[in-house]
Amino acid sequence: MRSICVFCGSNDGADPRFSDMAEATGRAIARAGLRLVYGGAEAGLMGRMARAAMAEGGEVLGVIPEFLIPTEGLQEGVEPRITATLAARKAIMVEEADAFLVLPGGAGTLEEIFDMIMLRQLGRHDKPAVFVDAEFWEPLETLLLRVVDAGFAQDDVIRTISFHPTPEAGIERLRELCEREPAQTAPQAL
Repeated sequence: MRSICVFCGSNDGADPRFSDMAEATGRAIARAGLRLVYGGAEAGLMGRMARAAMAEGGEVLGVIPEFLIPTEGLQEGVEPRITATLAARKAIMVEEADAFLVLPGGAGTLEEIFDMIMLRQLGRHDKPAVFVDAEFWEPLETLLLRVVDAGFAQDDVIRTISFHPTPEAGIERLRELCEREPAQTAPQAL
């Protein structure tokens, strides 16, 4: 594993622990000698995480659509990739990462999560994913398991996603999963 793509909010959220967690994630990724791939913004949790990673000497790739730069800003100091669309942004993020880590976020984060899960189910990638802040994500975990139990998603795709209290625990789990032989995922209908 060389790169971790992190999906998270472009604002700070209501709870100060979200900001602390974003900064801890940036530091943990850099200290692990991994490259951070993220949405490129200087705003919110995204910017906090990127700045913390860079302060630790980490390598950071920021991928942002040009139309978002006036509202979210492009984080200074990152390797920038500017795209025309959100779809192009996600495609680059998926391609550049070996694994995914998800922090709290809003509608954009949820959209990225479901796209990442769908692409794995369709066999377009076999990269592992973890969610950090198990308490925040508990309702989503319940929903995902319900979707599996109802027969609408592959059990092996959903049940390989794990939920962790800290960034360090999530990164350790990603390392474990990446050390295994990649699973061959057959394309499935949604």
